[in-house]
Amino acid sequence: MGKEKWCGKLKDKNMKINRIFIHGLESSSLSTKAVLLRKIFPNEIVTPDFTGDFEARMAQLEPILAQGNNWRIVGSSFGGLMATVYAIHHPEKVHQLVLLAPALVKRAFGENLPGQVDIPTTIYQGAQDEVCPLDEVHFYAKHIFTNLTFHVVEDRHRLEKTIPTIDWKVLL
Repeated sequence: MGKEKWCGKLKDKNMKINRIFIHGLESSSLSTKAVLLRKIFPNEIVTPDFTGDFEARMAQLEPILAQGNNWRIVGSSFGGLMATVYAIHHPEKVHQLVLLAPALVKRAFGENLPGQVDIPTTIYQGAQDEVCPLDEVHFYAKHIFTNLTFHVVEDRHRLEKTIPTIDWKVLL
């Protein structure tokens, strides 16, 4: 798999559930969120490192997700944008999305609205997010996801207060 650092292992492609955490632009597989998810789902979630620009990261993500089906994808910030774009292009591979302060903003899409998907999607968005404004994220989320649960939480972009309160075992 090249130089990607892996934490966790990918299960059989025919298994019922595969889980992956896609970190944000300036984050890694060593982030608080990745470490927490590996603790909750030991050997049941992959948390690879992604580098480069959006296209490079998507090129790293595609072969990982090609190895399995029924993905439950957790994407944080830029990783939420990556998860969204993957789901739009490969809805048959994705069982569920959980997006944490996703970078669903105008600068990511320009003037073009992306396609829609009917994948169960849960978004946690901070009311005080200083990176991805609530109004923009909500606008794009309503357009893209037809099966959406959108939580506005009293938190900032990193969702440091919110992440520990989520019941991950129930959610995923």
